[in-house]
Amino acid sequence: MNVEAVKSIYFFEMARTRRTLLQSVISPVISTSLYFIVFGAAVGSRIQEVEGVSYGAFITPGLIMLTLLGQCISNGSFGIYFPKFTGTIYEVLSAPVAMTEILLGYVGAAATKGMIIGFIILLTATLFVDVRIEHPFMMILFFLLTAITFSLFGFMIGIWAGNFEQLNLIPMLVVPPLTFLGGSFYSVSMLPPFWQAVSHLNPVLYLVSGFRWSFYGIADVNPAISLAMITVFLVICLGTLGWIFKTGYRLRN
Repeated sequence: MNVEAVKSIYFFEMARTRRTLLQSVISPVISTSLYFIVFGAAVGSRIQEVEGVSYGAFITPGLIMLTLLGQCISNGSFGIYFPKFTGTIYEVLSAPVAMTEILLGYVGAAATKGMIIGFIILLTATLFVDVRIEHPFMMILFFLLTAITFSLFGFMIGIWAGNFEQLNLIPMLVVPPLTFLGGSFYSVSMLPPFWQAVSHLNPVLYLVSGFRWSFYGIADVNPAISLAMITVFLVICLGTLGWIFKTGYRLRN
């Protein structure tokens, strides 16, 4: 294992966050604060509580998960796509660096940036609502597994994308609707039976439900099933990347 190579890629990507602080950190925090203000004023005035939890506190895990998914996918995909776009990926490929070490560097940085922003959102939420965490260990576990899984997913998108349109296709058009319809702002139990069944086909539901359970002990899906689902997602991403590397795919346009 070339540790220095992994560290070089990792710290280079983390440095890019410091150079784009407004876009990378401040923008998602402001966006999430607006969610609290708009939903708290518009919906919170009509729905005081959901399963014994104030509405503002209830949507907090969903907002964190919404931000975490978006940031991890975007950072993971852009981190590897931009060197392809500029041609600097050839410098990495010509160095004595294995594909697994490239993966560790880029995905590790993407997951770290996503988790940092997620924790900032959590701290921001405490300014608006009373947030409690009943299962802190499980909260961190869900947080970590989700960040790693969707950073890997973003990395795959960055490998696949041939242009910026393809790069933004899934993060902009697929992930937000799944997150909004995955119980981020409501309990699935509030829906009619048919739509409850449809909602259970949404993989994001299991992430949001398990994450919310770690906060308040309430969930739309058994937490063990949620944990199993995110583990399955992680294994699928690792298996897919392993197959890509074994088939001789190279990080070139």
